[in-house]
Amino acid sequence: MQNRREFIKGSSVFAAMMAAAPTVSMAQNAPRVFKVGMIGAGGRCSGAMAQIIEAAKNLGHDVKLVAVCDFFEDRAKGAAKKFGCDEKNAFWDANSYKKVVASDCEIIVTATPPNFRPVHVEAAIKAGKHVFAEKPVAVDGPGLRQFLAAAKLAKEKNLALVAGSQRRHQKSYLLQALALQQGKIGQVLGGAVYWNGTVPWVRARKEGMKNDAYLCSNWVNWTEMSGDHIVEQHVHNLDVANWFIGRYPRTAGAFGGRARRVSGNQYDYFGVDFDYGDGIHIHSQCRQIGGTSQFVGERLRTEQFEISGGGKIQKIGGEALKLEGDTYTLNGNTYAIKEGNPYVIEHENLLLSILGKIPLMNEGESIAMGTACAIIGRISAYTGQTIRMSDILENQNSPYYNLACKPTWQEFEAGDVAMPEYGDDQAPLPGKPWGK
Repeated sequence: MQNRREFIKGSSVFAAMMAAAPTVSMAQNAPRVFKVGMIGAGGRCSGAMAQIIEAAKNLGHDVKLVAVCDFFEDRAKGAAKKFGCDEKNAFWDANSYKKVVASDCEIIVTATPPNFRPVHVEAAIKAGKHVFAEKPVAVDGPGLRQFLAAAKLAKEKNLALVAGSQRRHQKSYLLQALALQQGKIGQVLGGAVYWNGTVPWVRARKEGMKNDAYLCSNWVNWTEMSGDHIVEQHVHNLDVANWFIGRYPRTAGAFGGRARRVSGNQYDYFGVDFDYGDGIHIHSQCRQIGGTSQFVGERLRTEQFEISGGGKIQKIGGEALKLEGDTYTLNGNTYAIKEGNPYVIEHENLLLSILGKIPLMNEGESIAMGTACAIIGRISAYTGQTIRMSDILENQNSPYYNLACKPTWQEFEAGDVAMPEYGDDQAPLPGKPWGK
């Protein structure tokens, strides 16, 4: 097991410490056109496409969209028109990603409902494509293990895999991580992480709409599609806790419930105790209820300092620590830590990685384990049981190891699907088994 400093220093995040152009001038290279394929054409994937275009321009290069797909025809065609892709290379249905993967793109940008993420990333890596994968990267244990296998394959094939965990490319977080890595503030002993907000949106079922189309349209409200909001949103904050602590939790003990939601089968709120061992606990709190106070962030403690994620490091009873670090040295190379939009910088790092200007980035393990934390927290809340990380990653005798959110991506590819075990305005009851 790596110690804390080795974990933080060696993680792919510190390849992102470069958040930046390296000291070698990009102007020395001839402009390049990166061919990109989009798997997904909703708001997040379209946003990611716009950001990789901006990132390429910042580096003196360009991007061409060569293929796009979505479950819905209008979205696929709309994205093709928006980003200048020939409409004949716009595809739709649950199997359409296979056509994008088979195109001559070199990079796949994928942001679909998270239950599809493992198979989409797996297909892209097997086809030899570099990948930007939005978070989270699975909704259950089987999907998580599928994604981890794809991330391992990416390393073996020398392919870049960058995740949508943009805090790992954000200067303010990077400087805090650097202070921890340098031993300036000791080690994290505990804390709390939060994502308290509101329900993003609800899309009603249209008359005559099939189950698969309804679930894909209203995916953010269905556990089987999104993983519940603890997975879909709160993964960001859990990832920061893992990063700053330097390891992953052993167990999750949680509660949660449904009080005011009007669609889908998710919970409104979760409270989770994550046990990292050696007396280190992180309290996780997330909520989606309108009209309530909102806060998104992380508050972590060392022996003498309090860390406000992405903000300041305050000495307890004293002043804020001055965070410094304009450059970071990795594998003998010096990189600038860049100020700017982390949603764009993560794509700059992807492209720099492909160009060989920085060490090849693979954020597969870090984003998978952030997702894993959220999954065991959700299962614990749904069942009322303490869930071990090994229950979904290692212990094949655990009742949770093969517990899959149904309908699965395989069922979507086969045609229309059955509705989930819990329908609209229903939810799992703690103390009772969950999952078929």
